[in-house]
Amino acid sequence: WLACNEERAAQARFGAVMCCCGPCVMYRRSALASLLDQYESQYFRGKPSDFGEDRHLTILMLKAGFRTEYVPSAIAATVVPNKLGPYLRQQLRWARSTFRDTLLGLRLLPNLNRFLTLDVVGQNLGPLLLALSVLTGLAQLALTGTAPWLAALMIVAMTMIRCSVVALRARQLRFLGFSLHTFINIFLLLPLKAYALCTLS
Repeated sequence: WLACNEERAAQARFGAVMCCCGPCVMYRRSALASLLDQYESQYFRGKPSDFGEDRHLTILMLKAGFRTEYVPSAIAATVVPNKLGPYLRQQLRWARSTFRDTLLGLRLLPNLNRFLTLDVVGQNLGPLLLALSVLTGLAQLALTGTAPWLAALMIVAMTMIRCSVVALRARQLRFLGFSLHTFINIFLLLPLKAYALCTLS
């Protein structure tokens, strides 16, 4: 819900959804045909790449001058992981794709609305700032023996603000439960993203 109705909906206002998700996307046939050769020969650092094909195709579309839009009324079905192992493998692929295609997409940003530059920077700085907060909190605990209450309070406050905004906008209180995802994010996804960054090739 967050990724589609907040992130992609905001990007669509400027004519450039930066990642059109594979199972939820439709392209004009003529547009796809014009980029098929580039799409089928996806390389990164000189090696064939087999992950993040949806994000890669989105970048190719934008590079060719096409607009990418978000349609909130669209309905799509897909398979999602229901166990931790497959979920972490999915998140690893997504993290690698995000890092790689953000690098490839940087050249597009000067030709797009400034909001999109701010959005891309924010999406990549957010996890970095969270990681720094966690690391400085752990360093404080290890070096001084005092609990990092300020860092913990800031993480809790930002989490609750984000979940409250979504709960209000979606008119569904269940989104407050998304705050529990912070633990998954800190203890599983942040280390996984660091690993993804170190193993991009």
